[in-house]
Amino acid sequence: MIHAHFAGRLVMLGFGSIGQGVLPLILRHIGMPKDRITIITAEPRGAAVAAEYGVRFIQQPLTRSNYRDVLTPMLAPGDFLLNLSVDVSSVALVELARDCGALYLDTCIEPWAGGYTDPALSPSQRSNYALRESALALQPGGGPTAVMTHGANPGLVSHLVKEALLAIARDTGAEAVPPADRAGWAALAQRLGIKVIHIAERDNQVGDRPKQIGEFVNTWSIDGFVGEGCQPAELGWGSHERALPADARRHEFGGDAAVYLLRPGASTRVRSWTPLEGPFHGFLITHSESISIADYYTVRDAAGAVAYRPTAHYAYHPCDDAVLSIHELAGKNWAMQPRQRLMMDEITAGTDELGVLLMGHAKGAFWFGSRLSIAEARALAPHNNATSLQVTAAVLAGMVWAMENPRAGVVEADELDHARCMAIMRPYLGTVVGEYSDWTPLQDRGTLFAEDLVPDDPWQFQNFRVV
Repeated sequence: MIHAHFAGRLVMLGFGSIGQGVLPLILRHIGMPKDRITIITAEPRGAAVAAEYGVRFIQQPLTRSNYRDVLTPMLAPGDFLLNLSVDVSSVALVELARDCGALYLDTCIEPWAGGYTDPALSPSQRSNYALRESALALQPGGGPTAVMTHGANPGLVSHLVKEALLAIARDTGAEAVPPADRAGWAALAQRLGIKVIHIAERDNQVGDRPKQIGEFVNTWSIDGFVGEGCQPAELGWGSHERALPADARRHEFGGDAAVYLLRPGASTRVRSWTPLEGPFHGFLITHSESISIADYYTVRDAAGAVAYRPTAHYAYHPCDDAVLSIHELAGKNWAMQPRQRLMMDEITAGTDELGVLLMGHAKGAFWFGSRLSIAEARALAPHNNATSLQVTAAVLAGMVWAMENPRAGVVEADELDHARCMAIMRPYLGTVVGEYSDWTPLQDRGTLFAEDLVPDDPWQFQNFRVV
């Protein structure tokens, strides 16, 4: 099915696992000639895939000093800048696309190289909260559509939250008509009593080669994972929370929807749950959806004070080889291993179970999301594994939405039409399922050792955190 016809040029920045995986989807579902697509990337990786599809491939790293000179001749009004790169400032690219009159989409808000770990910056300044605030500062300018952070998460998961809210409303006898605006969605979450939203993910894909000493192995961008894992752990901070953790800090600027911890996300773990895995410990990796979801579902009183806001954060258990890689990385004081291996063809089995876990409502906990196996992913689209296809399907949906809404200015995933995006993504998500559970983070706790728990409210962050 052709979802959109596009008359402009498409410039793709970066051609790692996501770029290589989304190219066949673009050619399959967007009507445009391939000779109007150009790939610009810092590395030779992916050149063979570009050649397979007959798409122009340019190896050219982008820097602060050259990005405008390289990109400006390639972009004109009505063109599209698709940013799947690392170490290139998303805000700088949005400004450039706006100046050129081009559409824009990325999967996360990136700083220039070194921005995630620059010791000259405070933890607050190198957070996703700060990066998001810098992007939101461009919203008053209007102009061509720039879709920020629309991959799997952030991106897909914001649409899953809305689907989950409607399902809980139907199952509890509440009104289940999709709200017309942000205020309506926030009011629905408040009426349902949603206290906590986890992006709960368990990736159990395995390969035919185990991780070696001195090697970082992952099923998606290693640079991206390590970069965000070295940032401070961040979470949207709910109105039901009673006490800020001792190592938590608020930001001194912006919308105040989130807090950060004085430790990297890759060394911070939380308890969560998915239907296939059951209870698990996941990394509290910073992602902008933790902030945008908490912000989007905030209800304020007449005086502007927060009357309701859910706690929101990522709870991520990557593939087992990636867990070993993170353990080794942390032991080297976050110095990257000399070798990196992105698992793709060597994956022999496994599923990526990615969804949202909404807790605190009348039925306890509800997980809604995608179960996608490696076999299904390979049957659905070339150059993808289960993890990448959940991202590339969302990139495709965000691109189509931007083409259909070309003058929306800077927008986040939470602001897009979730039904339209889900219709485009669903064929690539494997089994999309919702499942209720009586699980809480207090389950089987305090039996072997005494723990500092909040027994009268299981949904306090203190109960979720692994200490």
